[in-house]
Amino acid sequence: MNAVVAPPPSAVTAATALAAQFARVRARSVALAAPLSAEDAMVQSMPDASPSKWHLAHTTWFFERFVLATQPDYVPFDADWHYLFNSYYQSIGPAHARPQRGLLSRPSLDEVLRFRSLVDQRVLAALQADALDEQATRQLMLGLHHEQQHQELLLTDIKHALWSNPLQPAYRDDLPRSTGAASPLAWIHSPEQIVEIGAPAWPAHAAFAYDNESPVHRVLVPAHALANRPVSNAEFRRFVEAGGYREPAHWMSEGWSLCQQEHWQHPLYWDDALAREFTLAGWRPLDPDAPVCHLSYFEADAYARWAGARLPTEFEWEAAAAGQAPQGNFADSERLHPAAAGHDSAQGHVQLFGDVWEWTSSAYGAYPGFRTFEGNLGEYNGKFMCGQWVLRGGSCATPADHIRPSYRNFFAPSARWQFAGLRLAKDAA
Repeated sequence: MNAVVAPPPSAVTAATALAAQFARVRARSVALAAPLSAEDAMVQSMPDASPSKWHLAHTTWFFERFVLATQPDYVPFDADWHYLFNSYYQSIGPAHARPQRGLLSRPSLDEVLRFRSLVDQRVLAALQADALDEQATRQLMLGLHHEQQHQELLLTDIKHALWSNPLQPAYRDDLPRSTGAASPLAWIHSPEQIVEIGAPAWPAHAAFAYDNESPVHRVLVPAHALANRPVSNAEFRRFVEAGGYREPAHWMSEGWSLCQQEHWQHPLYWDDALAREFTLAGWRPLDPDAPVCHLSYFEADAYARWAGARLPTEFEWEAAAAGQAPQGNFADSERLHPAAAGHDSAQGHVQLFGDVWEWTSSAYGAYPGFRTFEGNLGEYNGKFMCGQWVLRGGSCATPADHIRPSYRNFFAPSARWQFAGLRLAKDAA
């Protein structure tokens, strides 16, 4: 009789840990969608946003297409859904137009949830049987981080949809309120230095990072000063009251045109007349000490100019955050809204992570020696390196274990519906 050779303990531990991570991330998406009705879940309030049902289906499609489809004789749940729930992977086929995702009344939410359940069962079974090769395992890991990105988008997109509803209902009415006071604004000076930027390329390096974060390279960062915390609602309100939205001198030309065309008068979701703002908990009084959020790049840049400062470069930001373990007000806190960090002048830079994404002055482009992920997943980041700006640090809607100092988010400069704010910088005197 042949002896049964057990796999090495390290392999069992790794597979078990990956299965647990998969189950946890997948369950989190369903929990985020749980407060929504089927009608809520199919609403698309603008072309840049997607329905919650689509987020649930697309992230499942990702695992079916890039993990399960690598298995021999795999039969898809529904072949027609490949077209419906592809996003932008042109190398593997056409996709339903993004601005028309809100037209997908079918499949139903119940069918999408059944799709999720079946794919989850099959992925977990493949992990348990050690049936995934190295490529499929890498694509599963990428899929988990991809799903966490969509968890944040699910929250920001449904917030915009509910605000667009004339009734302006709350996503949840049990979210805790912000407490605390902001630290006094202070400047932290840094000398000219050469710093290492970026993360080692994954999967050659064990720690996950997106392709746009690598390779590690050296950058000369001039002497500068960086604010100890993000700009608060009270500070930004002074810009509003001083006529900041009526004075073109502060604005980029394209931003000023948008400001006029779309009648911007304050950050998205503010109600100046009643000193309140729309949150995922519905309308709440504007917290003067919390970081201002839902700003476009143009608004952040205009405020910085008005304040006699500028936006930091992404390299100045990363140099300040280097070596720090991300801690802060993330989605896991269940507050789902920015909050003041509290008064502690000895902390140095505070709120680098969580609360609000921070606009930088850096255009989103490739690092020297950049290489996309191999194969079809090479479309993931690289092809968007045009007309976008970099944000750093994560927000109150970002999963805590999704962020790191080298993480590069990016959006068009007109984007307002994300939890985006700013931290001031200025050149050395």
